[in-house]
Amino acid sequence: MPHVKPAFSRNMKMIGCLLITLSSVTPASSIFVVVPGVVAQAGTGALLSFAAAGFVSLLTAYVYAELASAFPLTGGEYAIVGRTIGPLAGFIILGVNMVVLMLNIAVVALGLGSYINLVLPGTSAITDGLLCVVFTTLCAILNVRTNALITGAFLMLELLALVVVTLLGFIYPARSFVGMITHPVFLNAAGHIAPASLGVIGLATSVAIFAFYGYGNAVYLGEETHDAPRHVARAVLWALVISVVSQALPLAAALHSAPDLAAMFGSENMFVEFVRNRGGTALGNIINLSVALAIINADIAVVVLVSRMLFSSGRDRVWAAPINRALTLVHPRFDSPWAATLVTGALSCLLCFVDLNLLLVMTGTTIVVVYGALCVAVIVGRRTGSTDHAFYRMPFFPWPPVIALIVLAYVVYTNMLDPKVGQPSLVATVVVIGVSAAYYKFVLRRRGVWVLHEPSVAEIVRPGALPPHVQEASPVGQ
Repeated sequence: MPHVKPAFSRNMKMIGCLLITLSSVTPASSIFVVVPGVVAQAGTGALLSFAAAGFVSLLTAYVYAELASAFPLTGGEYAIVGRTIGPLAGFIILGVNMVVLMLNIAVVALGLGSYINLVLPGTSAITDGLLCVVFTTLCAILNVRTNALITGAFLMLELLALVVVTLLGFIYPARSFVGMITHPVFLNAAGHIAPASLGVIGLATSVAIFAFYGYGNAVYLGEETHDAPRHVARAVLWALVISVVSQALPLAAALHSAPDLAAMFGSENMFVEFVRNRGGTALGNIINLSVALAIINADIAVVVLVSRMLFSSGRDRVWAAPINRALTLVHPRFDSPWAATLVTGALSCLLCFVDLNLLLVMTGTTIVVVYGALCVAVIVGRRTGSTDHAFYRMPFFPWPPVIALIVLAYVVYTNMLDPKVGQPSLVATVVVIGVSAAYYKFVLRRRGVWVLHEPSVAEIVRPGALPPHVQEASPVGQ
């Protein structure tokens, strides 16, 4: 096969990969936007939900690290699953990821309005969201190392905000940590404090998993990270550790210090009110501004990642030929997939006009599907030998993926019991899987065998390590 020059240069170090990955997790906006949903569902049981979510995330982080070490490609999860389980499974994950990541950009952007309004009342959430997407899209066109510096600076500010929240909580204790863990309570439907059952805690765990979601996003930067098999795996594991610690501590501190649990559980902006009650209005406004910057930072990171996935889909010739050629255009100066980045921004702007509750439902259990597919992929990869060349090998194999699959199955079960959010989310996930499978069967399969292309086999894996349906990329446009 002819040697093909990679589209990207592997000139970003591990710290740059880690900064962009952590920014996509966006710990501060998770605390202020996602975590209140965990607390509203499970009350002080949110601590146990976070512990369970952290355990599941650790198991899947091991899975991510090993697979990313074997396949450090810009396509992310779909490129990995397609190379281990097969093309159909890979394309389904592509469809699921396109939905969850694209919707994630819109959800995060629309969340910006809530915090802008607290400082500048009267602004429109949709207008704020659109401006956020436009700005972050333009930033994402820049060189990936430049984006690592931008997101790194914003990340330091949001982590500093979380330190402030944590200190406020520990300075004014109201209850013991032991009591919150051994006797968790929540606000029931009647508006009363009641013991939190395992079912309630389990349902909140699926939301808590979403709070940590993004630590595996380093897999999208595999073609731009130096010594990728080693550094991408490390970035995944460090991203998880920092994400868990930076979110668990402020959560524990706020619950530890809340003077009125019932009022806190029923509040829509519980952490905003907590900061204002404990630190004053001025500090609350500063923290709000920090969260707004964190939201913008998260969108920069996610647009960077999604554009890489779209670039890879064009390289793998998923769409019509003109679209494939456009998506694989690389900026001559910034070395970035500029056309794919603009497409990502345009689609995200359109999604800003969709009802926010619908967006949240659509992004629910799709994450479970991706995690589950990766767990199966790492088991299959070990059995077939397709991941034998991986630099990183997880400890205690096969227990991490097996236990993760069991816990993920329980999360799906708890969602089946929830008619308000869980069941619609499962239906939406099934629809996305069905549409993806139909596109694969009636579009891709009619063209022949769907081939997953490589930028340069020699740079990524040892010769002979690729399944039959994977081949080196032809020049773009053929």
